Amino acid sequence: MDAIRVSKVEGVAYTRSGTTTLGTVHLTAHHLIFRYNDSTVEESWVPYPLISLVTRLPQTLKGQSPLTVYTRTFDNFTLTFSKEAEAVDVFESVKELTVATSVTQLYAFFYTPNPPLPASEGWSMYSPKEEFGRMGIGSRTNAWRFSNVNHDYSFCSTYPAQLVVPARISDTTLQYASRYRSKCRIPVLSYLHWANLGSITRSSQPMVGLAQNRSVQDEKLIEAIFQSHHSLDGNASSGTVYGATSTNLIIDARPTTNAVANTAKGAGTENMDHYKEAKKAYVAIDNIHVMRECLGKVTEALREADALLASINNDLPNQITNLATLDRQALRRTGWLRHICTILEGAVLIAKNVHVNSSHVLIHCSDGWDRTSQLSALSQLCLDPYYRTIRGFEILIEKDWLSFGHKFLDRCGHLSSEKFFVSSNDNAAGADAAQAFIASVQNRFGGPHHLKETSPVFHQFLDAVRQIQRQFPERFEFNERFLRQLYYHLYSCQFGTFLFNCERDRRASESGSPPCDRTISAWDFFNSPAEMEKNLNPTYDPSLDDPSRRTGAVDMGVLLPNPKNVRFWGELFGRTDEEVNGRIQSRTQEVVAPVVVVETVEEDVVVTKPATPLSVPLPPSPPKSPSPALPTSAANPPGSASWAGTPGLAGFVQDLSSSLPAMPKNLPFKADGFMTGPNPAAPKPSPSRSPTSPVNRRPPEYLTGGGVKSMWGKLSSNASAAFSVVQDAYTGATTGNPDASPERTAELRSRETLSSWGETASSTVPSRRDSQRQSSLATSNPWSSQEARSPVQSDPYANPWGASNAKSTGTMPSRGFSLAANLPADPTIAHPLPKSTTRPSSGQVRKPTTQPNPLITQVAPTADIDDTASTNLDPLGVGLS
Repeated sequence: MDAIRVSKVEGVAYTRSGTTTLGTVHLTAHHLIFRYNDSTVEESWVPYPLISLVTRLPQTLKGQSPLTVYTRTFDNFTLTFSKEAEAVDVFESVKELTVATSVTQLYAFFYTPNPPLPASEGWSMYSPKEEFGRMGIGSRTNAWRFSNVNHDYSFCSTYPAQLVVPARISDTTLQYASRYRSKCRIPVLSYLHWANLGSITRSSQPMVGLAQNRSVQDEKLIEAIFQSHHSLDGNASSGTVYGATSTNLIIDARPTTNAVANTAKGAGTENMDHYKEAKKAYVAIDNIHVMRECLGKVTEALREADALLASINNDLPNQITNLATLDRQALRRTGWLRHICTILEGAVLIAKNVHVNSSHVLIHCSDGWDRTSQLSALSQLCLDPYYRTIRGFEILIEKDWLSFGHKFLDRCGHLSSEKFFVSSNDNAAGADAAQAFIASVQNRFGGPHHLKETSPVFHQFLDAVRQIQRQFPERFEFNERFLRQLYYHLYSCQFGTFLFNCERDRRASESGSPPCDRTISAWDFFNSPAEMEKNLNPTYDPSLDDPSRRTGAVDMGVLLPNPKNVRFWGELFGRTDEEVNGRIQSRTQEVVAPVVVVETVEEDVVVTKPATPLSVPLPPSPPKSPSPALPTSAANPPGSASWAGTPGLAGFVQDLSSSLPAMPKNLPFKADGFMTGPNPAAPKPSPSRSPTSPVNRRPPEYLTGGGVKSMWGKLSSNASAAFSVVQDAYTGATTGNPDASPERTAELRSRETLSSWGETASSTVPSRRDSQRQSSLATSNPWSSQEARSPVQSDPYANPWGASNAKSTGTMPSRGFSLAANLPADPTIAHPLPKSTTRPSSGQVRKPTTQPNPLITQVAPTADIDDTASTNLDPLGVGLS
């Protein structure tokens, strides 16, 4: 051919995915071939229609001429030539061979398989009468009929030759109704549900306009569609579906603003005052231009990652192949997954309305061949298990995409343009050359009209099918490779299946044989035994789709995927799932105490333990006191006898030290926290509490970061909060300041001041092994010291409530801050009795009060605390013994 200036170039460096190898470039009439010098590596074949962009930059400092090729399969490679003339010849040859001005110049019209494919029924495998007969037209129901009004494609050039319409509607009515629909695409049947005769019909937008036009014929047609589950004589059809509510829907796939804006163009959306038996819903799928820009952002993010990897390898002596350079945040910002999620939401809405509500759905967008095909095909894929087989999926594409007129030629951009071939100005300076290159890349979309019509509509459909397949891997006969091969041959132009805009262009010809007789069908290739074996899903289980199955998860073969569970299709992008979606973090199972809503006193787990002195209300759990960790007391380690009365509390508190630091920064706590260990270099401020604040019982708080329950919210539901928080707050408090007055350190009293809760003057710390003393009436205070008050100064950094500080005083040295003279006293600690006061004997018992539990009802703090002995060993209600 004259377009080929050079057919073979040797000694070319081939760089792909960060790896550079040497080989030979071959140019044929329809392929660019690179043959490696290593004969063990399979050569690479690139069909010219698969090329999306070719750039040629000036020579490098080493005198090499790079040529970068980008493909529609998100793959790119760089050919580096040692001579500038060779690079120019290859560049111009590829441009001449890639830019086609007619469909007949594409590879499909020249492809002859060798050896011939064993299957040859690809162009005739879909028969409308057989497929709609399988659904039940003519057998299960007589409400539908076949119409030949479009047998010569004169009624609607973008519709199939055979249409299925309601039997009550004549062809004359269809002729009048077609004037009210854009491109004469009237509502016709696309799917009849096997379970309840619910239907999915499709059309284009109505021609409402600013004058709010209406069509009686169109209204009668849609009314007949929504009443098709009744037979012609008006009686109900076979079988009543119990529990179903009729909710016939008109699905407008466009955003609301777009639908209303089309009114100014003479089109618009239905006025529901004229369609009484239906409701309307907008799915809000963006138009083809938004989708094209979105895919462009995805492609740009992938190209930047490849360019970064190539630049890294240029600076390193050894090449790196497995370095992850993809910016996943930039990939997510493209909005691609959001569009896939929206499409899936619309498909699930349609599937639920047909299967669950036993109703009918009419789908349309603007012209009814892009978003309408996506929603119709995906909803049928969920409803009918037959379409999840290889043959059924091929028929689904033939029916809802090829015969109903999806514009494959325009949307895929098979007729490329010279705008996609960018060559820098060799005579310009470096900066000017770079600016010229960037400007040419930005302007490459301003070419012919057909380039503005390109959009990844069918690509999004395949991506959505992959999302459903990933969620239900055992419900598909085909695997992921089958979808990826479909995408490849969508742009390879090797077969005639995806080269035209409608059925008429595919099967009719004004002169000569139609294209279906001159090209090979893609289904002949996919149905060949060799290819079929590669595309089978080994985990496919057809028994799961049996409607009569009553074991396991019964869904009658109807799939309802989760639209929010979407991920990037990494295999299509030539990358691993971890690279495009990130690594899935395996979360360890943590022992978390359940948050129980306490309604009565009997339900409170704290009340079931020895009760807290009811006359002494506990302070509320400080929701704004930060506590990076809650260390376990050395004297009362988890698992000891003192923790035996609180099941699950030991493990819960023990896990706090590891879980609290991982909380988000926007916790409802104070920014400055307490030191939880003996740190002599840092001050330990004491928390400030008001003794007059009531004990408020509040529901669990929630973090603002992602629905994780606040740890303080969990603790505030039981009395263990008081013990944990108070003990941790006073860990750093000191008791060795002899100058501190009792009034200034009233909040830091040592344990012997608690004797007013019930101890004799000579009481000692009870034995931990004596578990029977919880039920005794006269006992000693378990937190009192073994001796009377001693002036001996204790460790300034020790816990005043620990067992090792039994002889400590209730003072605290100065640590760089001073307590206010009017510091309020802690209501949980009783005031010490005067020395002249005689303490009650161990046999005296204070009569328990009938006041409700302070954890449940709000009780004002008692100013005057009874100095009689208490029968409770557990003043904080945590079950210590």
